[in-house]
Amino acid sequence: MKQLITFVKKEFWHVLRDKRTLLVLFGMPVVQVLLFGFALSTEVKNTKIGVLDQDKSQNSIELISKIKANQYFDVDKNLRSIEEAENAFKGGKIKMILVIPAQFAQDINSGKKAQLQLITDGTDINMANQIYNFMSNIIMDFYGQETLQPKSGVQPEIRMLYNPQLKGAPNFVPGVMALILLIICVLMTAIAIVREKEMGTMEVLLVSPMKPYIIILAKAIPYFILSMIILVSILILSVTVLDLPIKGSLLLLFGISIIFIITNLLLGIVISIVTDSQQTAMLIALVGTMLPTIMLSGFMFPVENMPLPLQMIGNVIPAKWYYEIVKNIMIKGTGLEVIWKHVLVLIGMMMVLFVIAVKKFKIRLE
Repeated sequence: MKQLITFVKKEFWHVLRDKRTLLVLFGMPVVQVLLFGFALSTEVKNTKIGVLDQDKSQNSIELISKIKANQYFDVDKNLRSIEEAENAFKGGKIKMILVIPAQFAQDINSGKKAQLQLITDGTDINMANQIYNFMSNIIMDFYGQETLQPKSGVQPEIRMLYNPQLKGAPNFVPGVMALILLIICVLMTAIAIVREKEMGTMEVLLVSPMKPYIIILAKAIPYFILSMIILVSILILSVTVLDLPIKGSLLLLFGISIIFIITNLLLGIVISIVTDSQQTAMLIALVGTMLPTIMLSGFMFPVENMPLPLQMIGNVIPAKWYYEIVKNIMIKGTGLEVIWKHVLVLIGMMMVLFVIAVKKFKIRLE
């Protein structure tokens, strides 16, 4: 234990004396949480739209006023013709055009089926669908379901569970947590052992009476403590700045986060053992973990829409399971009875990586 503590202190000094590393460790989480929470949000907010009002009636004026009063849309253009609308689209000035036909008020007052035309910019399909859905809800809420649609006897009532305001933070914060912890844990530990090889100090470690697992633990403990500090800072930013409350058990969230952090630390140790240079270790850590986490974990794109081979690859990414766990705990408030399978997968990955790290650790230099 005395040897372990001494080695852990040595690793701490390696980190603390490098000011640039400290800036990356504690600056990147803050920057990414703020970026994904505000700048990179996919929320429909203050989206510029155009209105082509061919009716000029009291009904159409009230509808336009309702849209202007809404925080989701900004009526940037009052259009006079279809040609002007096309030019506005081509210039990228607006994302949607609301066309109110000349007979709109007359159809409403006579009880006929009133029609409105919504033209969206389809270059961004996801954004176009979101804008269309938001605008449709505003129109239906203002005029009533029965007024603008044929009477069918069925009146659907939409309710959004867990995220009624459709904010982007509940989706991004769990993904940012998984991404930051993975990058920092894997990247920092990936260069831990390979740095000893490059500096020529690995011989000292090999001739010491320390066992391989002690060296691995000593390399991982400092980054584990730093990762826990980073996790706490992310949660504080999420609650205070992004106004995202933690609905589930905070103790359960920390317990599973510990498992995820240890898994990533061991993954970084394995990369460090099998590589011979810090550049190679960093390249493998970034390309082999960051890109699959962003693309295949469900953070940016739905896993269900991916081809089966990519879904299978995504199942071996620890961040995918952690991302689902954090969403369930923070947003839905569920407990272990719902996420126990995900937890078992993470524990299995952690044990496999630990065995690989111990087995692959070479006690002789080549």
